[in-house]
Amino acid sequence: MRQTFPVRLGAAEESLIAQLKAAGADQAAERVTVAGLPTRRVEAYHYTDLKTLLRVIPPLAQAANEATGTALRVPGAYALSIVNGAVLNAATAPEGVKVGKTHGGVLTNRDDVIVNVSNALAKETLSLDLKGAIEQVVQIDHRIEGEAGHVADATKIFVADDSSVIILETFSGSDAAHVGNHATYLALGKNAVVTHVTIDLSGRATSHFATNEYHLADGAQLRTLVIHAGSGLARTHLFPKMEGEGAHADVTGLNLVSDGQHSDITMETTHAVPHTSSQPLFKSITRGRSKSVVQGKLIVARDAQKTDAKFMHQGLMLSDEAEILSKPELEIYADDVVCGHGSTCGKLDEDSLFYLLSRGIPKAEAETMLVRGFIAELIDPIEDEALNEALQGIVDGWLLGK
Repeated sequence: MRQTFPVRLGAAEESLIAQLKAAGADQAAERVTVAGLPTRRVEAYHYTDLKTLLRVIPPLAQAANEATGTALRVPGAYALSIVNGAVLNAATAPEGVKVGKTHGGVLTNRDDVIVNVSNALAKETLSLDLKGAIEQVVQIDHRIEGEAGHVADATKIFVADDSSVIILETFSGSDAAHVGNHATYLALGKNAVVTHVTIDLSGRATSHFATNEYHLADGAQLRTLVIHAGSGLARTHLFPKMEGEGAHADVTGLNLVSDGQHSDITMETTHAVPHTSSQPLFKSITRGRSKSVVQGKLIVARDAQKTDAKFMHQGLMLSDEAEILSKPELEIYADDVVCGHGSTCGKLDEDSLFYLLSRGIPKAEAETMLVRGFIAELIDPIEDEALNEALQGIVDGWLLGK
């Protein structure tokens, strides 16, 4: 008989277990008690050892008495706010946007501690029903205010058949050692066209966790863009699922990582039916003693013939101390597919830099031009002009060290 031994729990795990039990989530608490936070032995967390990286879980955040304001304003956007897990009342919604509140978690149950904690602790959920061609960007601003707090919030979005919308989610808050666990469930109807952008602009002391789950019906077209540019520890887990024939997803992301930061984008895309496609593209830019992680798995079900899926990760190292870790995976059960993956990593091209310098362009400006060119294929497809400019501003601010 195989003997099992309990794991040694740290302060963060003890705090998390107490919070789960207080919320009546005994099953989730028991899971943390038995397994603890994921370590390198858990494949999905091999490069992001939460037992080592997450030493403290602060108390659950209380209602905010004051707000710092959004970290990113997009002119013309319809703005909604979730502060310390509470959905705030919003202005009158534009035509085609129905705003509501529900309760409880929104994610599909998985063997993942972040998902389980989100479903257990999320109390108030923002629900959106979107119909028609919505011209305004719909912005959901998540903030954690006040003293260090632990927040789990959730958003559930349904986009009707033949509808189109750009959705922006931003994450920020006060400069304290917060832990944020944010969940988004996004379902696309038949032939819906959706762009979903998520940007972490939290303070350096914050630990940011986000889980985005996507379900695509027949002919649905999805473009995602994840940007990590704030928290000291950031991890976004993406779960796109192609459930209708003709569905396509451009799943993209960008880690902007400076000295002392650890940013992780992990993706698991599932092609469940025939004649679907995806084009995941992720980029990492690191400087100082920092670490960027990108993991991407493409799963093709047995019945998902004629799948076309290609994963790519490209890394750019601006210092010798930085680390970029990449793990592409293919899990294919069908036999008539076109699938592939690739990963590259390097420094700024010396020939291109020399060419710009030879034209009299200062070195700092020349390097900035090359970095902008490196990430252009992620930002250029964002068609809304105001949002595109805002994203360019985030990149420029990071390059200037702001």
